[in-house]
Amino acid sequence: MAVVVTDAGFAPDDWAGTVLELAPDADPNEVDLQAPLICVRFPSFADGRGFTIARRLRLAGYAGRLRAKGHVIADQYAMARRAGFDEVEISDDLAARQPQEQWRARADWRAHDYQARVRQGV
Repeated sequence: MAVVVTDAGFAPDDWAGTVLELAPDADPNEVDLQAPLICVRFPSFADGRGFTIARRLRLAGYAGRLRAKGHVIADQYAMARRAGFDEVEISDDLAARQPQEQWRARADWRAHDYQARVRQGV
């Protein structure tokens, strides 16, 4: 089973359509930008290649649902959202170790980035 994390918190996976899954070493230039849902796999929280893939897909014009899947931790949620992911799919085990409150604390990802702090003079 898996848990999907959004800015609203934890939710079950409601997707019933086709999913295009990408490995962390996938070439974003070779991806079908018409796919309704693209999942980028994260084999480890230390492997940040998926963030680059997400950013490149968004810059290429991908407007569908983009999901990080695998070992993304709560501390990385804001970065995932800024890179272009709409949601993160984690295991039940990870959700138990990092409960919803930890993810929701990072849901205001636009307000806490470096540029926002610079504009505020912090």
